[in-house]
Amino acid sequence: MAGLEALYAWARAAISRPQDALVCSLHWELVRHGYRCLGAGDQPGPDEKKSELLPAGWEANKEVYTLRYKSVDDARELLLKAIMVEDSMILNVMDRSSQKVADVTLAVADYINPEHLDDFHKVYKNTEELRTRIASGIIAPLGTSVDKAEKEPEAEKKDPDLLRDYDPLRVPPRQPAGTRAPSWPSPLSPFAVGGEDLDPLGSRSGGMIMDPLRSGIPQPGIDPSSGIPGRLPPGAVPPGARFDPFGPLGAGRSGPDPDHLPPPGYDDMFM
Repeated sequence: MAGLEALYAWARAAISRPQDALVCSLHWELVRHGYRCLGAGDQPGPDEKKSELLPAGWEANKEVYTLRYKSVDDARELLLKAIMVEDSMILNVMDRSSQKVADVTLAVADYINPEHLDDFHKVYKNTEELRTRIASGIIAPLGTSVDKAEKEPEAEKKDPDLLRDYDPLRVPPRQPAGTRAPSWPSPLSPFAVGGEDLDPLGSRSGGMIMDPLRSGIPQPGIDPSSGIPGRLPPGAVPPGARFDPFGPLGAGRSGPDPDHLPPPGYDDMFM
């Protein structure tokens, strides 16, 4: 319990009974939650100042301890009464501004070793339980505790889309925003090569086999599905299928057929 040791050493001369040590611990818990002591008694005195120390005469009445506190932001003022009933201490705290009241009953022997009032390191026991009882029974019911530490400013809220799209190391896309990228086959797939040539309906463009009927070059009107006189009977080529002709595509074609011309250098004996 950081800070309580220094407070206990400062108030040691006034601590003569176990309940004194318990009130000292209670006082420090209120200080930890952002409250400062104004003084002892129900009524304010002259020239009161908020302090982390216990006021003069805080231990004068061993049966009823009365202390007044104010938050560091002056939003709350508490009136604390610690009443001894046999071996127990009844803590009654009232927020004077809201009139809210909180109370907790503590067994002094559960948290104080009366035979070690001179030794801070041995006088307190079950300190975590005591802090929890005070926080849940007094601090929480009276409202949000005041944090002494300054709160960090909230991070600016940013559009998640902007955060996702912004990357100083990313190369911007070449294609205009909003356009759809072409569906190229994956170059990493070994089965993508020549895939268009295996499509019997010719629904995909590309491939390594030239289709003269879809090459864009004007050709004489021909429908392979109706057959080619002297070469293919009707129905030999399915409708819409790619067709690789094995002869001239038109009867009125001018000039010799390229297949009838000798290749260049045909008379070269080394060819």
